[in-house]
Parts: sequence; structure tokens; C-alpha cells
Amino acid sequence: MKVFNVNMTLDAVGGGGTAERTFQMSRFIVKRGIGCIVLSTDLGWTEARAKCFAGIEVIALPCLWKRFYVPMIWFRSIRDAVARADVIHLMGHWTLINACVYLFARYFQKLYVVCPAGSLLIYGRSKLLKWLYNFIIGRRIIRDASGHIAISTNEITHFESYGIAPERVTVIPNGIDEDGFAVTDDPVFRSKYGLNESPFILFVGRLNTIKGPDLLLEAFGQLGQELKNCHLVFAGHDEGMLHDLRLMAARFSIQDRVHFVGYLGGDDKARAYRAAELVVVPSRQEAMSIVVLEAGISGKPVLLTDQCGFD
Repeated sequence: MKVFNVNMTLDAVGGGGTAERTFQMSRFIVKRGIGCIVLSTDLGWTEARAKCFAGIEVIALPCLWKRFYVPMIWFRSIRDAVARADVIHLMGHWTLINACVYLFARYFQKLYVVCPAGSLLIYGRSKLLKWLYNFIIGRRIIRDASGHIAISTNEITHFESYGIAPERVTVIPNGIDEDGFAVTDDPVFRSKYGLNESPFILFVGRLNTIKGPDLLLEAFGQLGQELKNCHLVFAGHDEGMLHDLRLMAARFSIQDRVHFVGYLGGDDKARAYRAAELVVVPSRQEAMSIVVLEAGISGKPVLLTDQCGFD
């Protein structure tokens, strides 16, 4: 038995939930004694990341255009992987990698399942390109799949808009590895980032519009006096919002209590959760927030919007 997992990136820093879900799923498959191949771009594919995928065959295609995850297509490698696979799992939706694998899957008459992870709706940037993608091939990828996986029940309606009946959709929520959150020494985190004993609110995620860090910062600024002894920590990779967020903090005169610590992984992230008073997930649109699960296993309360897959 061999499973072929496909996702546009395995980048631990900027890849978000789909990269983590692909990693955890592939690792679990191998632990169960099942063969696994992973296809992705080489964004964030470092020596350290490769060690995390030990025992898993990874095909990392050179990325030619980062914004749209346009890869150099290695037709022979992809064709060979599809031919060897018993089941193909396509993560996400708006990618040329998925389209290429879909075509080979149809050629070899292979079973494949799709897990868009909340990406089926045409939302955010490049709406025209997404419409064209769906018109040319995207809807066919969803329609022809043997299985349809939703991360939350909210996503079932997204599949319905592509003509997929609800009874054909299987809900498999996100999960996390509890062993990665076993640390308890939160003073290490406080000391490292100069927080001392001050209570702080934690945001974990990429700094982009969909994740909503601006909503949190504006609310924090408006409550300046009520929260004058509290700090706000943003832990995440910048995707173009950092400059504007710094300006907003300065406008509210709270820049001394707002900290941008960049991406946190491993024990650093676990320590941040343990040290925080509250975790906030202000997402504008998300299938199911992994941050909520990580905060929960760390024993921290969470304030989240109704767009995080938990309503």
C-alpha cells in the first residue's frame, strides 16, 4: 500500500495549516507501516525540514514563482509517483501541482481524494485567476474525486457549491501531536523576549489579511487604558502586514507593549502558549484553526471569531 500526498508547500514557517496537516498525516502513515510519497514545491525545504520527513519519500519541485506557487514540473517524477500510488491525496485547491497530478491520475485511472482545507471559496486576491482555474480544471478536480474530505462541517456547503452532495463529504478535523507541547518552563520565553512578569495576549499565525492580526491590534489599541498592564505578542511569519501593524501600534501609542517575535516553532511555540494569559484567533476566514487546538492542549483560554471552524 502506498499513499501519495500532494500539497503546494511543506514550509513550516509560511506553509500554514495545510503544510502541518500534510506533515502530520504523512508521518503517521509511515508509522503505521504504509508507504508514503509527498509532492510539493521546494519553498522552505531546508535540511532541518528534510530531517522531519525522515523515512518519507519527498519530491520537492523547484518553485519558479512564489506568489502563485508555480513549480518547475518534473513530468517524469510526477508520472512515476502517480503510477506507483494506490491512493492519491490532494491538499488545497488552487495549485498547478494538483492539476498536474489530477491529469496523471485520470490517465492511470487512480483513485484520488481531495481535501481543500477551506480553500474552495473564491476569496481574497486573484479572484479572476481563480475563476479561470475553476473554469478550466478546478471544478473537474473536485467533481471527479473518489473522496471529499472536509476539515469542519462548515466546509460541506463549500463542496455543495461545486455540485457535491453532502453525503459524499467526510469530515476529518485537524489534529495535533500532543508530545510537541510537553514543555512547562514559560519563564524561558518571557526572558527571551523581555516580557518579564507582564501578562500578555498571544496571536499565533501568519501576518496576513485573512488571519486578521489588524483586527486584534485595533481592538487592543482601543482598550488601551483597560489593558494598560497587558502586552500583546504576535508570533508569526510576515506576509506583508508588519509595517502597517507597527504604524497602527504607534498611532495608539502602545508600541512599547506590542511585540513582533516572528515565526515560532517547536519548544519556543509551546513555551509561548504556556506563558500567555489568553490566545486570540481573529481570522476572517478559516476552515479549522490549528491554533485553537494548540492553545487548548496547552490549557489556555481562546477568544476566536465565528470564522474559525468551531461554531
